[in-house]
Amino acid sequence: MIDADDVRRIAMALPETVEKEAWNIPTFRVAGKMYVTIPDDQSSFAVRCPRHERAELIAAEPEKFWVPPHEASSTWVRVRLVALEGEEELRDILVDSWRQAAPDRLVEGHPGLRPGAWSGE
Repeated sequence: MIDADDVRRIAMALPETVEKEAWNIPTFRVAGKMYVTIPDDQSSFAVRCPRHERAELIAAEPEKFWVPPHEASSTWVRVRLVALEGEEELRDILVDSWRQAAPDRLVEGHPGLRPGAWSGE
């Protein structure tokens, strides 16, 4: 089963990622921009998600994705760890969020680093 340690391991493997505690929880950042957090109960994680995509994502898989009321106006979505299909899906979600936060130079410098490009690392 996938857990918060898997989120941390995969996030820290992404280029120029640093872990920083904020709000007493671990957050992961690239170039100073946060792209994933692991809330206190460690049963989920939060990632960047454009609002126009978020509603569709939640409607398609409400058992996996949701937004708590206090984050409704944000560009973040929560992901339940237990609902993930495996490490490949976890990696794809983290890479997508990383790409939204990373500067162009990093994204362009890592063209193979994109959702769906699982290398089985």
